[in-house]
Amino acid sequence: MKTMSNVDISAICYELNSLLEGARVDKSFQPTNDTVIMRFHVKGTGRIDVVFQAGVRIHTTQYPLDNPKMPPSFPMVLRKHLKGANVVSIKQHHFDRVVEIKMKKDKIYTLVIELFSKGNIILLDKEDNIILPLKRKQWSDRDISSKKEYKYPTARGINPLNLEKSQLIELFQESDTDLIRTLARSGLGGIYSEEIILRYSIDKTKSSNDLTEEEISKIYEVINDIFNPLKNHKITPNIVTIKKNDESININDNESINKAKNTNKPKEDVLPLDIELYNAEEYNKEYFDNFNEAADEFFSKRIKNEIKEVQEAVWAKKVGKYEKRLRIQEETLDGFKKTSEISKEKGDILYANYSQIENLLKVIEDARSKEYPWKDIAKTLKKAKKSGMEEVQIVESMDKLGNLVLDIGDYKIAIDSKIPIPENAESYYEKAKKAKRKIEGDLIAITNTKKQLKKMEGKRDVAMENIMVPQKRVKKELKWYEKLRWFISSDNFLVIGGRDANTNEAVVKKYMDNDDIYLHSDIQGAASVVIKTESREITDNTLKESAIFAASFSSAWTKNYGTQDVYWVKPDQVSKTPESGEFLVKGSFIIRGNRNHIRGVNLKIAVGIVDYEGKRIMAGPINAIKTHTDNFVMIKPGYIKKEATAKKILYKINEDNVISLDDVVRVLPSGKCDIVDS
Repeated sequence: MKTMSNVDISAICYELNSLLEGARVDKSFQPTNDTVIMRFHVKGTGRIDVVFQAGVRIHTTQYPLDNPKMPPSFPMVLRKHLKGANVVSIKQHHFDRVVEIKMKKDKIYTLVIELFSKGNIILLDKEDNIILPLKRKQWSDRDISSKKEYKYPTARGINPLNLEKSQLIELFQESDTDLIRTLARSGLGGIYSEEIILRYSIDKTKSSNDLTEEEISKIYEVINDIFNPLKNHKITPNIVTIKKNDESININDNESINKAKNTNKPKEDVLPLDIELYNAEEYNKEYFDNFNEAADEFFSKRIKNEIKEVQEAVWAKKVGKYEKRLRIQEETLDGFKKTSEISKEKGDILYANYSQIENLLKVIEDARSKEYPWKDIAKTLKKAKKSGMEEVQIVESMDKLGNLVLDIGDYKIAIDSKIPIPENAESYYEKAKKAKRKIEGDLIAITNTKKQLKKMEGKRDVAMENIMVPQKRVKKELKWYEKLRWFISSDNFLVIGGRDANTNEAVVKKYMDNDDIYLHSDIQGAASVVIKTESREITDNTLKESAIFAASFSSAWTKNYGTQDVYWVKPDQVSKTPESGEFLVKGSFIIRGNRNHIRGVNLKIAVGIVDYEGKRIMAGPINAIKTHTDNFVMIKPGYIKKEATAKKILYKINEDNVISLDDVVRVLPSGKCDIVDS
């Protein structure tokens, strides 16, 4: 898997610093062992997620990963120290594959992301002592453990953004290898080293010590030419993909064939610079506005494939267990069938050759009556067979206990010479019967296994369809009412409610008109709800539905209540002016005059996709949702986390992929939920 180069990190850090300087740190998550997601809030922009994958990548992401139900200790420590902090700076350390993010809360913290080797993510205090690393590691010169002083890895190589020609001369003079290896090991990496060779047209295998001053000067010019766009922040982020059917290759042209076999170039890559090595003859190029976006598309595609591969392997193991069991049972069944068939045939053969076998047994019996040992009888039978004696031609062998093996037709048949033929035959018939009984049992077992296999395959198919591979989080332009709580009543009234203190203020001060209706759940911590009448007479249905809406989007849901009282009043009864000596917090209002109560309102709503000024997700009373769509899920206060409920709802209603997980989460009440079977 591609990991970010020093050049990639330089471009990323410049963009991140410009984007996140001053941003507020929100939560941190750890979706996988080596990956941390940190969420930032940027004024005027909103949420921005940045993914840090130790040893691999760092960039903003629009592809949120699933988070574990029980968060590991590392992101919890990040939350404890960094939540609410502001970003001071994001920079690359000495053009190395190390990023440091400085943040200020009550004091300065530094988050170090190591992108070399297997990498690490380390939180430092203001004295650069380690608070906690993602992974504890120890070398002879570095100890990455809590309470130890953090030491940066020894800087190696050159920085092409401020390179002096004297540094290049020193690099080549001290090298004991060829040109291409010297450049690659200097921090430029294989791809950019190949680009330098390509642009200069110099022999890559030439010894670094043999370079002339003129050649070094030319290499210096080429390096500056390649990296000036990075230095001047005029990059051209792009993803390159090798053409599947390269029409530029002429199979009769040896030069083209050799070119096509050139092979250190990957099939896909993401770069901040446009390089000639990935030429138009062999590669397609897709350009992006910034390198963070390009890196996100490139790496997230691979993560999606990895998630699918991991899940496929998990389910292959689960299904394979039943497939293996079925295979063994079917092989056993075949064995029982053959045993039953062959044993019966052997019994029949003994009767079919009764006279010959009986004569043979008499010969043996006579020999035993004369007290010949079994060993001598076996030798005598062998000699008699060679001499052509008819009675013993069917004898294959005989042991010292008198057990015979007869060679009759296609079978070797073992019998006991001490007992009569019917008893020998009966032993085979009994063996056939026993195998037949086992066949019946095995058929039942096979039927059960096939049912279990089919059930497991069904679970696998559902799980693979429902697998939450990262989906791109696209910021939508919301309608004004979508920024609030809202629904359309069964009688087509728009009902809106506040999401927090600020939007509660807006609902009343900005959106409530004189002929509207104001509702509020009779509990502290509830949305201000307004029915937009547009001068129409309000209906009982809309009033009841709005009461359910007001009750559900209140703290009653969080407290897992089943019912809640709600009241409604006219707009002129709602005031922001408190009584003398009182104080109103933001989002709160004084209600004057009589309140019209609606008692015992049930807390149960539905979530569905409706066509209202275009397809969008709506949460509200069940009757209202049913009126506008058949595609919905019912929920009530419960015990499942909101995000987990949202995933189930998304899977059930998102038939046309018109909504995202974030859309579902946004419309759900605060608190845990249970899905109600219809």
